[in-house]
Amino acid sequence: MFYCGAMALSEHEKRLLDQMEAALLTEDPKLATTLSGTKMPIARNRSLLAIALLALGLATIFGGLIAKVTFIGVIGFLVALTGLILLISSVGAVAKAAKSRRSPRKGFSLSDRLEKRWDERNSDQ
Repeated sequence: MFYCGAMALSEHEKRLLDQMEAALLTEDPKLATTLSGTKMPIARNRSLLAIALLALGLATIFGGLIAKVTFIGVIGFLVALTGLILLISSVGAVAKAAKSRRSPRKGFSLSDRLEKRWDERNSDQ
């Protein structure tokens, strides 16, 4: 899953690495997918959808004004409002995710726990 460098690993080291990867996947699957780079962020997709809805809604509002049909203008307003709400919520989700990445979790960090497990495994042998 992760690149280890140019140096070959022994079987024991490969097993330990697989165990650490499995532990990472169970503890923090978001981090594991971020490190593997296989998944496009959902907030980005939501932002693009929100911008498209907002543009479509504004175009529909102007279309309703030009055609002098109030019902089309109301539908355009609702579509634009939906796009705006979706855009605000996706921007808030991105800001929340960035804030949570910056602030450390309570207790031990992931690297501290992995180092502790590594030391425990090495002391058992």
